[in-house]
Amino acid sequence: MARLKTKYFEEIIPAMKEKLGYTNNLAVPKLEKLIINMGVGKALENKRRLECAVRDLSLISGQRPVITKARKSVAGFKLRAGQEIGCKVTLRQDKMYEFLDRLVSLAIPRIRDFRGLNVTAFDPWGNFTLGISDHTIFPEINLDTVEFFQGMNVTLVIKNGSPKASLELLRLFGMPFKRTQTGDND
Repeated sequence: MARLKTKYFEEIIPAMKEKLGYTNNLAVPKLEKLIINMGVGKALENKRRLECAVRDLSLISGQRPVITKARKSVAGFKLRAGQEIGCKVTLRQDKMYEFLDRLVSLAIPRIRDFRGLNVTAFDPWGNFTLGISDHTIFPEINLDTVEFFQGMNVTLVIKNGSPKASLELLRLFGMPFKRTQTGDND
């Protein structure tokens, strides 16, 4: 079992029940899935960029990505419907917890000039989206083989979450959020 999954069941559920007043274990917010998305707009000019993004995303996630296509044509971007412009991976269960563990303990500390994650990045349902500007922060990527530097989005979909409860859940998982002006984290 993944380390963070064990931590969730043994430490986080009791802490959330105590802090936020949940009476049932099933009411506690839970990480449902994790979606990693790489938008490769430059793939219209150079097809090699998309191939490199797929290779790197499969190394990072441990799973083969799905190539995403444009839904609509946009003349200003010289984009036609159906053109391949990105790739994404959806992680669940143990792979999701293992990726989150690597993200929190290895990748985020390697971000240059990191000051903490933004607490306003939650949607009204409690899901959290993190933008990463450089995919080479992951240790699986060999810097000698990287041809193109690429950004990515990581979305944590949280079941039974509100922004406040999801923030507390991610804090307990070890996500480093920014401190507010008053010094507290709420």
